[in-house]
Amino acid sequence: MAETGKKIVCGSCGFKNTAPLDNERCVSCGSRIDEIGEISLADDGNPYQQSTFQPKWFAIALLVMMLLTTGIVFGLPMAVPLFDFEGQAGMMMSIPVWFIGGLLVGVISPGRTFMEPVAAVLLVAIPTAFILQQGQTVKTMPVFLYILFSALGLLFTLIGAYTGERIQMRQVEQSS
Repeated sequence: MAETGKKIVCGSCGFKNTAPLDNERCVSCGSRIDEIGEISLADDGNPYQQSTFQPKWFAIALLVMMLLTTGIVFGLPMAVPLFDFEGQAGMMMSIPVWFIGGLLVGVISPGRTFMEPVAAVLLVAIPTAFILQQGQTVKTMPVFLYILFSALGLLFTLIGAYTGERIQMRQVEQSS
């Protein structure tokens, strides 16, 4: 047992916890840590597995994804008529926007929270695909391709969020 008042640095987010720890978890991000500050492996031995879904970061990810999608895919064509993201072009533009959103949330969120952006994009992709499909005039494509592009957007969001988490972990390691 660690002495009271001893600082234990979380290996996941870098937060300086004060011993004794509640439930052997970091106060900031909730990652399991032992008394010397090492990250404990998840139950299956995978250090990259997310242990819990955090509603706070889901709400933040949802807000980020909604703002980015609305601003780039729908707002930019209103400001610059040369950009007309309808149908296929809109879905092609959504994928990198969602990747960047996942990357942003991955970098700023404490601990391992890469499932929250994916769940948020699921809620953003459905109305985005519906609106783009309803508004298509020239660049048309069948409904199943909207579903396929949305699934591809979910995948790229996961890749972006995971990459953001790795960037965050590298920054924590370099600051230690």
